[in-house]
Amino acid sequence: MTQITLHNTKTRQTEVFVPLNPANVRLYLCGPTVYDRAHLGNARPVLVFDVLVRLLRHVYGADAVTYARNFTDVDDKINDRAAATGRSIRDITDETIGWYHADMDALGADRPDLEPRATDWIPAMVEMITGLIDRGHAYATEGHVLFAVDSYADYGALSGRSVEDMIAGARVEVAPFKRNPMDFVLWKPSDTDQPGWDSPWGHGRPGWHIECSAMSYGLLGASFDIHGGGIDLQFPHHENEIAQSCCAHPEASFARYWIHNEMLQVEGRKMSKSLGNFFTVRDLLDQGVPGEVIRLVMLGTHYSRPMDWTEDKRLTAEGALRKWRALTAGAAPGAIDPEVITALADNLNTAGAISALHRLANAGDAGGLLASAQMLGLLQDGMGDWLAASGDDAALVDGLLADRAAAKAARDFAAADAIRDRLVAAGVVLKDKPGGVTEWQIGAGADLSSLKG
Repeated sequence: MTQITLHNTKTRQTEVFVPLNPANVRLYLCGPTVYDRAHLGNARPVLVFDVLVRLLRHVYGADAVTYARNFTDVDDKINDRAAATGRSIRDITDETIGWYHADMDALGADRPDLEPRATDWIPAMVEMITGLIDRGHAYATEGHVLFAVDSYADYGALSGRSVEDMIAGARVEVAPFKRNPMDFVLWKPSDTDQPGWDSPWGHGRPGWHIECSAMSYGLLGASFDIHGGGIDLQFPHHENEIAQSCCAHPEASFARYWIHNEMLQVEGRKMSKSLGNFFTVRDLLDQGVPGEVIRLVMLGTHYSRPMDWTEDKRLTAEGALRKWRALTAGAAPGAIDPEVITALADNLNTAGAISALHRLANAGDAGGLLASAQMLGLLQDGMGDWLAASGDDAALVDGLLADRAAAKAARDFAAADAIRDRLVAAGVVLKDKPGGVTEWQIGAGADLSSLKG
């Protein structure tokens, strides 16, 4: 059996993955808070875990893996959106979940086996909170229930920081009823305009952290194999999950391996609305960037390193996929190349696996390329429509480039430049190569209507 290694954030070491039960490998990924479109950074953990699940199913069997990813559908951001729009919370969350599914489907990500909604698990959260109070790890005060950080000696082990360092470096909510500034909310009161449920501590709603602990326990058990998400969730969300879960079930280990992906940048800068480089997955799809192009770009960087989205990477990925799809057209999947599995088994080295795909393509191994690419979620059926739809556009561009080449040969450089300017204005990216060869790609947001007629 293939040996898989993973970098365990909790131990800060790359370890051989040994599941609790090889016949029942269990994973949990923190999913979205559903009040708006998923931005590009939100897609990265989805793609990382999608590849991880594909690898685990390849090694342990399709039916031996259970993958859960939640929807947080009770949250103050959702409440604020409802208040600002006058729409119901359920209407907003249902619509946003639909958007999320459509966008992640477009990236070729398989849906998880389990997709719990937090609002369906309120009784389980109340039960877990009650147990934490009974064990002396939480306390009720002024309609709130807070986790007592001092009661858990290992608090801070995941992020590697002391409580004092965390207080100094975090935005700590100051409240007079807290025993320790780092104590975090398990339950809080709701007013008449906020969603709420009856509980032993009054009408209220859960804190964010308890949601994932209750859902993962109910679906995967007190001990399971892998938990993950973006590095921004390491503290406080995952740190708090560990504390409350281990205190609620001291006989168990909670998650044994923690996988965190690094953040996303755009053209070398942090993605931010203030910088004007913030965009959603849907923004890119609507601009004509195919889902599998987005996927290939994002898998080209190891999950443990910051991923930089650039236009050059997009064009390179699109060119590679055009080549691969042309080579594999009509081919049947062959055997998955061993180098692809070896790379993925080495702490999800997706960049190494993609290098193997290029080697297969250069060797003309259509069947091996198709099977190996599909292992990475690429060249899937139904994801190549962007090429079929652009056949006429390709013929149009090629025809104009032929006219440009003829104008150059006739030394009519003004006409050649005019054709080039028309193509560029329409959104076609041109790269002149030695020997008179011109490579081209249709850029994001291109409109070729001006080239017709």
